[in-house]
Amino acid sequence: PQVLPSPLRVVEQGWAFREQIWANTVPTLQVTAAGFAVSLVLGWAIAVAVDFSPWLRRAVTPLLVASQTLPIIAIAPLLIIWFGFGLLPKVVVVTLVTFFPVTVGLIEGFAATDPAATRLLRSMGASRWREFRYVRLPGAMPRFFTALRIGITYAVVGAVFAEYVGAVTGLGIFMNLQKNSFRTDLVLAAVAVTALVSVLLFALTYLVERLVVPWNR
Repeated sequence: PQVLPSPLRVVEQGWAFREQIWANTVPTLQVTAAGFAVSLVLGWAIAVAVDFSPWLRRAVTPLLVASQTLPIIAIAPLLIIWFGFGLLPKVVVVTLVTFFPVTVGLIEGFAATDPAATRLLRSMGASRWREFRYVRLPGAMPRFFTALRIGITYAVVGAVFAEYVGAVTGLGIFMNLQKNSFRTDLVLAAVAVTALVSVLLFALTYLVERLVVPWNR
């Protein structure tokens, strides 16, 4: 039971400790939401700037790729040292993990705009902003939501990892404490909750997509 508990034991012990698990799930959700919100803001700002200034694409793309070569497993402890055990270092970790797919998805979505539609609007005297508003933005939405689904799953994992490195509450610190207590069953129960949260957030993106992009059904 200490090394490889049965699924039944994991479920039983997870239910028995459901209040503690839920109390640690809420902070993880807060970190996930905060970090992913920052990631969305940064991603949209960079992607729109790149779309309006093509020369930025050549300057920004290498930096985006370089940001993903940073070893998060080495940076996360440094963030804890620099910023303490509060919300900020965990938000930074989630942002670093998730903003790349969101940004690249938007940039590629804007670039994939139908050239014929663009030429049509320009022939009618549309400004660059109207071209972006009526053609490029709607056309990029399918790719954006694909990137959103990738990012949101990374966000939960990033939040748990950031808590695992250093936190006061959260699923990551709960797993760490239970691991040190040789409660493998509770560690696996927390892992199952993490997977369930990721799946629910993943499914939620489809609901949001149906509301925001109804023409893409």
